[in-house]
Amino acid sequence: MTDEAPIESSINPLLSVLTFGGRIFARAMSRIRLEGAVDEIPSEGPLILAANHASNLDAIVLGSWLMPRLGRRIHWLGKKELFAWPIVGWVAANGGVHPVDRGTADVEAFRLAKRILDEGQILFVFPEGTRSPDGALQEAQDGVAALALRSGAPIVPLGIAGSYGVWPRGQKVPHPGGHVTVRVGRPFRLADELPDDLDRRAAKSLATSVIMEHIAALLPASQQGAYAKVEMQDATKRGRGHRDRPDVGVTQH
Repeated sequence: MTDEAPIESSINPLLSVLTFGGRIFARAMSRIRLEGAVDEIPSEGPLILAANHASNLDAIVLGSWLMPRLGRRIHWLGKKELFAWPIVGWVAANGGVHPVDRGTADVEAFRLAKRILDEGQILFVFPEGTRSPDGALQEAQDGVAALALRSGAPIVPLGIAGSYGVWPRGQKVPHPGGHVTVRVGRPFRLADELPDDLDRRAAKSLATSVIMEHIAALLPASQQGAYAKVEMQDATKRGRGHRDRPDVGVTQH
């Protein structure tokens, strides 16, 4: 038994205002387009939304466009220091972001993420763990795969293209212009894509590659980076290079 209160699942008026404001801001920065299998995203039950992280603009665009479209609250994990920032901290606290202590992030973040899914909610993750320095996909951490394997939750891959040119990592203010496109992939479950005879370590490494290849398929070649045209390989080979730690995509800035 636990005395923890259920995780909030509704989109309250304040969250509606925040997403509306996010759309206004993003549209002032760039032309935004949402396309792909949006209508195939499950309307109920646990769900992992997994996206590449190329820009400071990503969370704003993805949250502001997907939450109203889905009619479901999206939950994020963010470092607790984020909540001390003026304005940003207030938006995070009221925008579905859950604070995680970086000193215990590996354990705490996994536990919190699993609880969100166990309660049938939507968890948003960036498998790379942080923003790409050049806009292209970086080697992902294995935590998201471990979480998906443990929970059995379906995964919806998301590819956001063009955001790096608007607000790249290290840039304090955005550069308005260009086009930002969010492509939504079809939901899938790792159990349907992995061999049955893998040990836990091999399954986690292969699952990470599967998730990232789904994301890469939604991006232009210039952003596919470490996962450009990856061919199916032996699980042990594909496991090389992945960081074997339970980081589940804590939002960092």
